[in-house]
Amino acid sequence: MSASVQQAIASLPVPEEWTWRVVVRPRRRTLGIEVAPDGDVVFSVPGDADPDAVAAAVRSRLPRLAEEVRRRRAVTDEPVKALVSGTEFRYLGRRYRLKRVSADTVSGSCGVWLRQGWMELAWPVTAAEGGRRIAEWYTARGNRWLGARMPPLATRLGVKPRGVVARDTGDRWGACEPDGGIAVHWAVMQLAPALVDLVLVHELIHLRVSGHGARFRHRLRLALPDVDDRERRFEDEAQHLWRGAVR
Repeated sequence: MSASVQQAIASLPVPEEWTWRVVVRPRRRTLGIEVAPDGDVVFSVPGDADPDAVAAAVRSRLPRLAEEVRRRRAVTDEPVKALVSGTEFRYLGRRYRLKRVSADTVSGSCGVWLRQGWMELAWPVTAAEGGRRIAEWYTARGNRWLGARMPPLATRLGVKPRGVVARDTGDRWGACEPDGGIAVHWAVMQLAPALVDLVLVHELIHLRVSGHGARFRHRLRLALPDVDDRERRFEDEAQHLWRGAVR
Protein backbone atom coordinates (compact mmCIF):
# COMPACT_ATOMS: atom_id res chain seq x y z
CA MET A 1 0.00 0.00 0.00
CA SER A 2 2.76 2.49 0.90
CA ALA A 3 4.35 2.03 -2.53
CA SER A 4 1.14 2.93 -4.39
CA VAL A 5 0.55 5.94 -2.11
CA GLN A 6 4.14 7.02 -2.67
CA GLN A 7 3.66 6.79 -6.44
CA ALA A 8 0.47 8.85 -6.19
CA ILE A 9 2.22 11.59 -4.23
CA ALA A 10 5.24 11.47 -6.56
CA SER A 11 2.89 12.24 -9.47
CA LEU A 12 2.07 15.60 -7.87
CA PRO A 13 4.09 18.79 -8.43
CA VAL A 14 6.12 18.17 -5.26
CA PRO A 15 9.36 20.21 -5.41
CA GLU A 16 12.32 18.01 -6.39
CA GLU A 17 14.46 19.34 -3.55
CA TRP A 18 12.06 18.06 -0.89
CA THR A 19 12.92 15.00 1.17
CA TRP A 20 9.74 13.12 1.99
CA ARG A 21 8.48 9.65 2.82
CA VAL A 22 5.27 7.72 3.39
CA VAL A 23 4.66 5.86 6.64
CA VAL A 24 1.75 3.45 7.11
CA ARG A 25 0.16 3.75 10.55
CA PRO A 26 -2.65 1.18 10.97
CA ARG A 27 -4.19 3.14 13.86
CA ARG A 28 -4.76 6.23 11.75
CA ARG A 29 -8.04 6.88 9.97
CA THR A 30 -7.00 9.95 7.99
CA LEU A 31 -3.92 11.44 6.35
CA GLY A 32 -1.38 13.06 8.65
CA ILE A 33 1.39 15.38 7.46
CA GLU A 34 4.37 16.31 9.63
CA VAL A 35 7.25 18.63 8.77
CA ALA A 36 10.42 17.92 10.75
CA PRO A 37 12.57 20.79 12.02
CA ASP A 38 15.00 20.21 9.12
CA GLY A 39 12.18 20.45 6.55
CA ASP A 40 11.74 16.74 5.83
CA VAL A 41 8.09 15.76 5.26
CA VAL A 42 6.38 12.63 6.57
CA PHE A 43 3.02 11.54 5.15
CA SER A 44 1.30 9.22 7.64
CA VAL A 45 -1.50 7.17 6.09
CA PRO A 46 -3.94 4.47 7.29
CA GLY A 47 -3.28 0.89 6.23
CA ASP A 48 -6.24 0.95 3.83
CA ALA A 49 -5.59 4.41 2.40
CA ASP A 50 -6.85 5.13 -1.11
CA PRO A 51 -3.84 6.46 -3.09
CA ASP A 52 -6.01 8.79 -5.20
CA ALA A 53 -7.70 10.25 -2.11
CA VAL A 54 -4.34 10.78 -0.43
CA ALA A 55 -2.95 12.49 -3.51
CA ALA A 56 -5.98 14.80 -3.69
CA ALA A 57 -5.60 15.73 -0.02
CA VAL A 58 -1.87 16.40 -0.41
CA ARG A 59 -2.49 18.49 -3.54
CA SER A 60 -4.93 20.74 -1.66
CA ARG A 61 -2.36 21.33 1.08
CA LEU A 62 0.72 21.87 -1.09
CA PRO A 63 0.76 25.72 -0.89
CA ARG A 64 0.63 25.77 2.90
CA LEU A 65 2.99 22.81 3.12
CA ALA A 66 5.51 24.52 0.83
CA GLU A 67 5.54 27.58 3.09
CA GLU A 68 6.12 25.41 6.17
CA VAL A 69 8.98 23.51 4.50
CA ARG A 70 10.55 26.80 3.38
CA ARG A 71 10.33 28.23 6.88
CA ARG A 72 11.81 25.13 8.51
CA ARG A 73 14.69 24.92 6.04
CA ALA A 74 15.52 28.57 6.61
CA VAL A 75 16.50 27.58 10.14
CA THR A 76 19.70 25.66 9.58
CA ASP A 77 21.29 25.57 13.04
CA GLU A 78 19.94 24.35 16.36
CA PRO A 79 20.47 26.95 19.11
CA VAL A 80 23.57 26.21 21.18
CA LYS A 81 24.15 27.59 24.68
CA ALA A 82 27.46 28.44 26.26
CA LEU A 83 27.25 27.59 29.96
CA VAL A 84 28.84 30.80 31.18
CA SER A 85 27.38 33.26 33.65
CA GLY A 86 25.00 35.63 31.91
CA THR A 87 23.74 33.24 29.22
CA GLU A 88 19.99 33.68 28.79
CA PHE A 89 17.48 30.91 29.42
CA ARG A 90 13.71 31.22 29.39
CA TYR A 91 11.02 29.56 31.43
CA LEU A 92 7.32 30.15 30.64
CA GLY A 93 8.27 33.21 28.61
CA ARG A 94 10.33 34.90 31.34
CA ARG A 95 14.05 35.52 30.93
CA TYR A 96 16.65 34.27 33.38
CA ARG A 97 20.42 34.67 33.29
CA LEU A 98 22.65 31.73 34.11
CA LYS A 99 24.79 31.99 37.23
CA ARG A 100 27.43 29.37 38.01
CA VAL A 101 27.50 28.88 41.76
CA SER A 102 29.03 26.58 44.35
CA ALA A 103 27.21 23.26 44.56
CA ASP A 104 26.35 23.68 48.25
CA THR A 105 24.31 26.84 47.54
CA VAL A 106 21.92 25.27 44.97
CA SER A 107 18.68 23.81 46.34
CA GLY A 108 17.49 21.95 43.23
CA SER A 109 17.82 18.17 43.20
CA CYS A 110 19.36 18.28 39.72
CA GLY A 111 21.75 21.10 40.59
CA VAL A 112 19.62 23.84 39.00
CA TRP A 113 17.46 26.44 40.72
CA LEU A 114 15.73 29.77 39.99
CA ARG A 115 16.57 32.53 42.43
CA GLN A 116 15.96 36.29 42.17
CA GLY A 117 15.89 36.35 38.38
CA TRP A 118 18.83 33.97 37.92
CA MET A 119 19.03 30.34 36.86
CA GLU A 120 21.68 28.96 39.19
CA LEU A 121 23.74 25.98 38.08
CA ALA A 122 25.90 24.00 40.51
CA TRP A 123 29.52 24.28 39.40
CA PRO A 124 31.93 22.81 38.42
CA VAL A 125 30.45 20.42 35.84
CA THR A 126 31.33 19.58 32.25
CA ALA A 127 29.35 21.36 29.55
CA ALA A 128 27.58 18.12 28.62
CA GLU A 129 26.62 17.41 32.23
CA GLY A 130 25.48 21.00 32.76
CA GLY A 131 23.29 20.86 29.67
CA ARG A 132 21.82 17.54 30.82
CA ARG A 133 21.03 18.98 34.26
CA ILE A 134 19.29 22.03 32.84
CA ALA A 135 17.23 19.85 30.48
CA GLU A 136 16.36 17.65 33.47
CA TRP A 137 15.26 20.77 35.37
CA TYR A 138 12.98 21.85 32.50
CA THR A 139 11.54 18.33 32.41
CA ALA A 140 10.81 18.26 36.14
CA ARG A 141 9.29 21.74 36.19
CA GLY A 142 7.35 20.92 33.04
CA ASN A 143 5.84 17.80 34.57
CA ARG A 144 4.55 19.79 37.54
CA TRP A 145 3.25 22.71 35.50
CA LEU A 146 1.63 20.60 32.79
CA GLY A 147 0.10 18.27 35.38
CA ALA A 148 -1.77 21.21 36.90
CA ARG A 149 -2.55 22.92 33.61
CA MET A 150 -4.03 20.03 31.65
CA PRO A 151 -7.09 18.96 33.74
CA PRO A 152 -9.13 22.16 33.19
CA LEU A 153 -8.25 22.17 29.48
CA ALA A 154 -9.23 18.51 29.12
CA THR A 155 -12.53 19.13 30.94
CA ARG A 156 -13.31 22.07 28.67
CA LEU A 157 -12.61 19.94 25.59
CA GLY A 158 -14.56 16.95 26.91
CA VAL A 159 -11.66 14.50 26.74
CA LYS A 160 -10.04 12.25 29.33
CA PRO A 161 -6.31 11.81 28.69
CA ARG A 162 -4.41 9.22 30.70
CA GLY A 163 -1.91 11.83 31.82
CA VAL A 164 0.70 14.29 30.58
CA VAL A 165 4.50 14.23 30.70
CA ALA A 166 7.29 16.54 29.66
CA ARG A 167 10.05 14.67 27.84
CA ASP A 168 12.24 14.74 24.77
CA THR A 169 9.82 14.04 21.91
CA GLY A 170 12.46 14.29 19.20
CA ASP A 171 11.45 16.41 16.22
CA ARG A 172 7.87 16.88 17.49
CA TRP A 173 6.76 19.51 19.99
CA GLY A 174 3.96 17.32 21.29
CA ALA A 175 2.54 13.84 20.90
CA CYS A 176 -0.73 12.04 21.54
CA GLU A 177 0.35 8.59 22.69
CA PRO A 178 -1.45 5.37 21.62
CA ASP A 179 -2.54 4.79 25.24
CA GLY A 180 -4.25 8.19 25.44
CA GLY A 181 -1.43 9.98 27.22
CA ILE A 182 -0.07 13.36 26.16
CA ALA A 183 3.64 14.22 25.85
CA VAL A 184 5.09 17.70 25.43
CA HIS A 185 8.72 18.38 24.55
CA TRP A 186 10.46 19.82 27.60
CA ALA A 187 11.84 22.63 25.40
CA VAL A 188 8.29 23.98 24.97
CA MET A 189 8.43 25.06 28.62
CA GLN A 190 10.59 27.98 27.49
CA LEU A 191 7.53 29.56 25.84
CA ALA A 192 4.83 31.76 27.34
CA PRO A 193 1.87 29.86 28.87
CA ALA A 194 -0.44 30.75 25.96
CA LEU A 195 1.88 28.94 23.54
CA VAL A 196 2.34 25.94 25.82
CA ASP A 197 -1.47 25.79 25.94
CA LEU A 198 -1.50 25.72 22.14
CA VAL A 199 0.60 22.54 22.14
CA LEU A 200 -1.50 20.97 24.90
CA VAL A 201 -4.84 21.75 23.26
CA HIS A 202 -3.52 20.56 19.88
CA GLU A 203 -2.64 17.15 21.33
CA LEU A 204 -5.81 16.90 23.44
CA ILE A 205 -7.95 17.38 20.33
CA HIS A 206 -6.10 14.48 18.73
CA LEU A 207 -7.77 12.26 21.33
CA ARG A 208 -10.96 12.89 19.36
CA VAL A 209 -9.73 13.73 15.86
CA SER A 210 -6.73 12.28 14.05
CA GLY A 211 -5.02 14.27 11.33
CA HIS A 212 -5.18 18.03 10.80
CA GLY A 213 -8.13 18.34 8.46
CA ALA A 214 -11.26 20.49 8.62
CA ARG A 215 -12.72 18.74 11.69
CA PHE A 216 -9.49 19.21 13.60
CA ARG A 217 -9.21 22.89 12.65
CA HIS A 218 -12.84 23.49 13.59
CA ARG A 219 -12.33 22.06 17.08
CA LEU A 220 -9.07 23.94 17.48
CA ARG A 221 -10.74 27.25 16.62
CA LEU A 222 -13.58 26.56 19.04
CA ALA A 223 -11.08 25.89 21.82
CA LEU A 224 -8.72 28.76 20.92
CA PRO A 225 -10.46 31.54 18.93
CA ASP A 226 -7.09 33.30 18.56
CA VAL A 227 -5.35 30.16 17.30
CA ASP A 228 -4.02 31.83 14.12
CA ASP A 229 -2.19 34.45 16.15
CA ARG A 230 -0.86 31.81 18.57
CA GLU A 231 0.36 29.64 15.72
CA ARG A 232 2.17 32.58 14.10
CA ARG A 233 3.86 33.39 17.39
CA PHE A 234 4.74 29.75 17.94
CA GLU A 235 6.32 29.44 14.48
CA ASP A 236 8.39 32.57 15.10
CA GLU A 237 9.60 31.47 18.52
CA ALA A 238 9.91 27.69 18.17
CA GLN A 239 12.95 27.97 15.90
CA HIS A 240 14.84 29.65 18.76
CA LEU A 241 14.01 27.06 21.42
CA TRP A 242 17.04 25.53 23.09
CA ARG A 243 16.92 21.72 23.00
CA GLY A 244 20.02 20.84 24.96
CA ALA A 245 22.98 21.65 22.68
CA VAL A 246 25.86 23.20 24.63
CA ARG A 247 29.45 24.21 24.07
